[in-house]
Amino acid sequence: MSKSTLRKRLSLVVISALTAGTLSVASAPAASAHGAVDSTNIVATQGTVNGSLFTATKLTTTGSVTAPGATGTSAGIGVGATSRGLLAKDTSSGTAQTATVLAGGVLSLYASVSTATAFTVSGGSLSSVVGGAAAQTTAYAQDLKTAILTYAAAVGATGTGAVWTLPTTPGTYTVNLLSGYAASGSTYVQPSFTVGLPPTLSGAMTVTVVAASAGGTYSAATNACNTAAGTTAYSAGVYPTGIDSTATKTNGDAWSIDYSLLDAYGVALSSGALTATATNGALINFGTAGTTPTAGSTSTIVSTSMSSTTVRVDQPTAGAPLTTTVTISFNGAVICTKTVTIRGAVDKLTIANVGTQDLSGSAGAAQWMYQEIGLYSAGLFTVLATDSAGNIVATPASLGAFSADAATLTPTVQALTFPTLASSTSSSSTSRFTLGSFTCGAVAGSGSPVVVFTAAATGKITKSAPFTAKCADDAATYSASFDKASYNNGDIATLTVKFLDSKGNPAQNVTAYGASSIVVPMMTAVSSTSATAVTKADGTLALTYTVGLATAAATAGTYAGVVTFTTPSLGTTQALKYSIVDPSGAVSNADVLKSIVALIASINKQIQALQKLILKK
Repeated sequence: MSKSTLRKRLSLVVISALTAGTLSVASAPAASAHGAVDSTNIVATQGTVNGSLFTATKLTTTGSVTAPGATGTSAGIGVGATSRGLLAKDTSSGTAQTATVLAGGVLSLYASVSTATAFTVSGGSLSSVVGGAAAQTTAYAQDLKTAILTYAAAVGATGTGAVWTLPTTPGTYTVNLLSGYAASGSTYVQPSFTVGLPPTLSGAMTVTVVAASAGGTYSAATNACNTAAGTTAYSAGVYPTGIDSTATKTNGDAWSIDYSLLDAYGVALSSGALTATATNGALINFGTAGTTPTAGSTSTIVSTSMSSTTVRVDQPTAGAPLTTTVTISFNGAVICTKTVTIRGAVDKLTIANVGTQDLSGSAGAAQWMYQEIGLYSAGLFTVLATDSAGNIVATPASLGAFSADAATLTPTVQALTFPTLASSTSSSSTSRFTLGSFTCGAVAGSGSPVVVFTAAATGKITKSAPFTAKCADDAATYSASFDKASYNNGDIATLTVKFLDSKGNPAQNVTAYGASSIVVPMMTAVSSTSATAVTKADGTLALTYTVGLATAAATAGTYAGVVTFTTPSLGTTQALKYSIVDPSGAVSNADVLKSIVALIASINKQIQALQKLILKK
């Protein structure tokens, strides 16, 4: 049989198997992994029988490779084998392996099997194909690119191996390990070049053949660097992702900057010089990713240890905020630059969004906070804590406690409470605020309390500026007015409703102002009332309208609006008068008539004056 005929027949067998669905893929091995290049070979029994293909990762020291050898056992096959020219190998041993080899390199392949097997390669040649079964026979084909090993099924698990000499032409090549028995009708028979190859793909590897090695030197393409909230979560052998942590580091915390030191094939470098520098006096120290290094004592560090794969960053001064740029270099070349911030201790308290409390009341108003900052949680004012650099500082109970400066409390404003503590440092989060409320006495008035924050770790006390806290009774009356008496079409009109308590003070805004009815002809509402809403801190409610109808311009004229709120005990319906000017500038009949009457009156006055002048003469 000619080589050409044999190739066609083998191709037909494989294609037929794929088409018929008889070529299967072995399940992924449960526990088998290649080690690093030039490390001790994996024992075949660590893989899955008929499901793992191994490569000798141990490299020859003489130039000649050592074949896997026929020991008769799975445990012995490949133990002393060596390869030549292997530059990189992934850790897997299943059907999706990858490797990089120098042109003309040689790989020693081996596996644990319990059936007939075959090795096939897409380039180069196979040799030293062996197996441990006593009755085993070997046959080669396709210019030594395919080799079948046949033996009885009763033999049990044994070792098999082969030597693969790679082409001298750079490119991509593959090797497959097939296992099982060929189908012949309803029975299974020993595979051969006439009946077909084994039906199961037990292992496969794609090999990239290169003309020269790019190993041994740092490669930016295969390395990553990222800030990490803590290196203890790092898994050994898993290199940095390149994705920076979004965590916030508070006073006393440390940052980690994790990085890898690999060559172009992902192989760890064996030697080199590392340098790291930090700005603004930050304290840094090298360490191994996966551990927590000790705090550093300087802003410049040097190391020759290739296990140095993280830099720890600490504040130089306790309590002081830090923003620093850390630059890491390898053999004089910058490999990583990261800027990190560690927030300082609480240094400033800013009070805002202050409402008006009910008399004898202490509870906050969730609706008030929702209208002010978008957070539906009870409160009457917000506290924003920042460090000396203006960075927002979260203030959980573990960090410290809020209280009132007792010297600033009065019978009017008697106490401060803080029902919700800040938990975020984001400038866009509603959780950046601590929510507070204050307790009022029975008489309306105001006070100027001061908020105090006491740090748990140091006892440092930070005080806010005094803020105005108002106390008032429920709304008893209300009034309503527009901002102008006359509007043009398209104008923006503002209707202000003011609520007062029985003493004439702006009413409290803890309680909703309730249901209402507002009728304003020739206007379209932009904002509206809600029965659950509360007023502003000054007891007012502002509603916005556009002058004109939704589908047409307003008709010029004078109009009367009606505003009714049902809650105030002494409130009365408010009548509003306003005018709308004709947008075209045309004069109405009423205006013409008014002008005629005025003109006649003027003429009459002039006639009377003329008559008096004539009579005098």
